[in-house]
Amino acid sequence: MKARRTSARESAKHGKTDEALGKLRLKRLKRKAERELDCVASSTGKVREFLVRTPCTSLDRMLMAVGDGHGNAAVVSVVRVGFRNAKQAEAFEKVERVQGSGDVRPLEIAAVLGLTGVHITGHHYQPRPDKNAMIIAETDIATGHVDNATLDALADIATFLPVT
Repeated sequence: MKARRTSARESAKHGKTDEALGKLRLKRLKRKAERELDCVASSTGKVREFLVRTPCTSLDRMLMAVGDGHGNAAVVSVVRVGFRNAKQAEAFEKVERVQGSGDVRPLEIAAVLGLTGVHITGHHYQPRPDKNAMIIAETDIATGHVDNATLDALADIATFLPVT
């Protein structure tokens, strides 16, 4: 898995989403991306409190379903939050990473992907700084069985995928 993850990351860095997923033996099933202006309205808990004190400059969210063609599927949420400087982005991630501290809500899974009863738990979480922004990817099982190593690799490569 380590070699496939590294290879998939390189494909993702070059914007080759389908190639990156293929290296993890997955295919894109559905995808939706949105650009928003109001980070506070899209957040909860301590993350919202942070964003009230430290306004974001941009918010891009992407939700994607991927599967292996055998009934096993995962959901991928990617959020890119821009700030005035890298220090603010790092401070944001410190609040965001604490389980139960709140969140920038992902796009609605049921509405966007048509999957009910599927939730992002935060157990497969990967942050990545990007200049003055922080990219947060989270993955979880949608149907069937997807092992933890695949979910973690998927979160890793998702931080490099185009969000908009």
